[in-house]
Amino acid sequence: MGWDALRHWGRDAGRVEPLAGGVANDVWLVRMGGQRAVARLGRRSDADLAWEVALLRHLDGAGLAVPLPISTPDGRDFVSGLMVMTYVEGDPPETEADWHRVAGVLRHLHAATNGWPQRPGWRSSQDLLHHDTGTRIDLTWMPAEGVARCRAAWARLSGRATCVVHGDPNARNVRMNAARVALIDWDEARVDVPDLDLVLPLNAAELPEKDYWTIAQAQAAWEAAVCWGDDYAVRRLGEVGGL
Repeated sequence: MGWDALRHWGRDAGRVEPLAGGVANDVWLVRMGGQRAVARLGRRSDADLAWEVALLRHLDGAGLAVPLPISTPDGRDFVSGLMVMTYVEGDPPETEADWHRVAGVLRHLHAATNGWPQRPGWRSSQDLLHHDTGTRIDLTWMPAEGVARCRAAWARLSGRATCVVHGDPNARNVRMNAARVALIDWDEARVDVPDLDLVLPLNAAELPEKDYWTIAQAQAAWEAAVCWGDDYAVRRLGEVGGL
C-alpha cells in the first residue's frame, strides 16, 4: 500500500517534505487538519510497531516527553507499516549542561522500563553472545575475528540489569527547550544494558573513566554489527579493542 495508507488518517492528510529517518524507514513531515505531524513508513511487523506504540504511551504516562502515535479515525495505530506521530518542537543539545539534561532523561527512561519485554524479533547485546541474528543484525556477514571482538566487548557488560534503551540518543534525536527534553526516533529502541545509552558527548552521564571506555567499545561493536557492510561499520569495528 505504501504512502497510499496515509489516506486512512483523513482526506486532508498529506506529505509536506522528507525528514531524516535513518536507513530503515522513509520519514516525512505531514500535515493533518492544519497541524504538523511526522509519518514513518517502514517494513516493521505489526507486533514490532505495537511494541513501540505501547512503549511511547507508557513513557508519556511516566512523564517523559516523546512523540505520541496518532490513531486513524477508526482507531488504528498503524496501517501497512505506516505510523503517524505528533511533531515535537525543540532544538538539539549543544552545551555540556544540555547533555547533562539528556543524561537525566535517559536514566528516567531506564528506570521507567525495568522488566519491559523485548521488542519482538530483536536481540540484546547479551543475547548476541549466543545468537547470530536479530532484527537488522546478522553476525554471519562479519569476519569471524570481528564477531569475536564484538562479543568480547559485549561480554564485559554481562550481569548488568536490562531495560529499554533508546538505542540512538544522538543530537539529531533530541529536541529540547527550557522546560523539557524530548527523545524522538524510537525505531532502534530495544531491551538491553542501559549503559549503552550513556556514552554521551563530554561524558555527560559522568561514567567512571574505565566504565566509559568499556561501554563505548560495546556501543561501537553494536553499531558495527547493525551497519555491517559499509565504511562506517568498518570504522566503528576499528574502535573495538582486541580480545
